[in-house]
Amino acid sequence: MDFSGLINLQIMMFLLVVIGIVLKKKDVITEEGKNVITDIVINVILPCNVINSFYVEFSKDILINGITILLVSCLLQFVCTFLSSTLFQKVNKERRTVLQYATVCSNAGFLGNPVAEGIYGSMGLLYASIYLIPQRIVMWSAGLSYFTESSSKKDLIKKVVTHPCIVAVGIGLIIMIFQIKLPIFLSDTIKSISGCTTSISMILIGSILADVDIKDMSSKLMWAFSLLRLIIIPLIVLVGCKITNIQSLITGVAVVLAGMPAGSTTAILASKYGGDAEFASKCVVLTTILSMLAIPMWCIVLSFV
Repeated sequence: MDFSGLINLQIMMFLLVVIGIVLKKKDVITEEGKNVITDIVINVILPCNVINSFYVEFSKDILINGITILLVSCLLQFVCTFLSSTLFQKVNKERRTVLQYATVCSNAGFLGNPVAEGIYGSMGLLYASIYLIPQRIVMWSAGLSYFTESSSKKDLIKKVVTHPCIVAVGIGLIIMIFQIKLPIFLSDTIKSISGCTTSISMILIGSILADVDIKDMSSKLMWAFSLLRLIIIPLIVLVGCKITNIQSLITGVAVVLAGMPAGSTTAILASKYGGDAEFASKCVVLTTILSMLAIPMWCIVLSFV
């Protein structure tokens, strides 16, 4: 863990978020523009970031660690699915669907790569890309089913297989395993776009925060969910990894990504399918703000265990 650079990373991310807030308040980033930036991040920047993370020399250790973190992520998805189906039974349907989705689908798919790379370097980014595979699959299956009727298996498979980040993982694995050397102009293009991940992602998060009144985020339910999302879930991962004596780097990446805030798609899907969109937005914003404190806290904990 590059603990010495953690404070600088957090300050930089905070300043980028502030820039996003200011740009949204000044209408430099409009609502339509925010949607466009989101599409660019998901369809172009993150896939390039994922592919770039696989430019490492393939080894037996990388293979073993990759399989290990993939298994950790799969087990966590089962745990989160169980928690989402049991903890919110007394909550009204509109808010229950929001909480269930946000428990299963964090914002690791959006924030995970830049945070993992900033804390653990290129190997952290590589393992984060692998870790996110199960969540991306669950997001389009069990996650979506909370808001809608289950789609056909054919449509589900198509959504998963054609997701830009899943495709990027496949391309990256081929490049790493066969040690393929791309033309310099192509590899430089991918690297250049990949370098935009942190800045554009944080500015976009800031534009989302700009639309929510922080004074209204005082619900006990939202605070309880924040505790679950940012503390309890990563704690489960940490305890599980320590019991099974998993390597420290894999443990660190898994814990940090498990402690990511609620996925930004929570509010989008709630709005589209008749959930409580306002409540969903507040959950996303509150957990995102608190994660700026929770992530450094987990890094400190990891440095001592």
